[in-house]
Amino acid sequence: MPILHSVPKAELHLHLEGSIEPATLSELDPGLEPAEIRAKYQYVGFAGFLEGFKWATSYLRSPDDYVLITRRLLSSLERQNVRYAEIILSAGVVLWRKQEFAPIYEAVRNAAVESSVSVYWILDAVRHFGPDRAMDVARLAAERVNDGVVAFGIGGDEARGPADLFGDVFEFAREQGLRLTAHAGETCGPESVWKALDIGAERIGHGIASVGDPALLRELRDRDIPLEVCISSNVATGAVADLAAHPVRRLYDAGVPIILNSDDPAMFHTTLTREYELARDHFGFSDQELMELVENGFRYAFRYTK
Repeated sequence: MPILHSVPKAELHLHLEGSIEPATLSELDPGLEPAEIRAKYQYVGFAGFLEGFKWATSYLRSPDDYVLITRRLLSSLERQNVRYAEIILSAGVVLWRKQEFAPIYEAVRNAAVESSVSVYWILDAVRHFGPDRAMDVARLAAERVNDGVVAFGIGGDEARGPADLFGDVFEFAREQGLRLTAHAGETCGPESVWKALDIGAERIGHGIASVGDPALLRELRDRDIPLEVCISSNVATGAVADLAAHPVRRLYDAGVPIILNSDDPAMFHTTLTREYELARDHFGFSDQELMELVENGFRYAFRYTK
């Protein structure tokens, strides 16, 4: 289906820091050896991925560095005819590294304005850092709710930061006019998704563990809560044993609304277009079904307007 390359698309689960290609890292630090970069982009399991992500972000030392990676990401999206994107910015990592957030956000916000892609931002807290640090991120998001930030979310290690710890943070974010999303059911079971729903998540990042709980599948379907599915990501981190084991087809057939995304495209060696190709070539999605998934990207966006 060549139209997959040309059809207008939206992406809703896309980490800015996870989009840093090896060539861009070489621009950020010309002293890095290509072999070292390649080694960091080959990892085992979710913990290995988190270490690689942490390593790559350590080379983001200034607002200008963030501008560079934003421009590179948006160029890639433009080539794929992505018209709308909600990009996740790991504000929790910025604060953890004791960097000043305001100039970094201003830099990426201004860089995005230069692009043909309509961009909004999701500020992400690192859940295994705990609720107090997450509240710091929520406050940053609230300050920018009328300046390009559309939502607040939590990512990181589900097991070390269960969603029920963040109820007060989510309530605060909601009261400030922010939309809510949470990574859940990626490396933990269906109970992680239930907890994310209980604190008010309107979209679930990944959520693939939901396939093991028929009641949860009905809940997601009946409440029209979409899963932000990232096929290549789940294979790369070991969230599923292999590509054939991915439940994207079963989730779709159960009536759960799903959106395809690339997640951390550089670290997972993928693009949004490739995720659609995987759905077609490995899971039998028809042209009509693929177009439904494309439409879901716009339908479940937090701020998209035609």
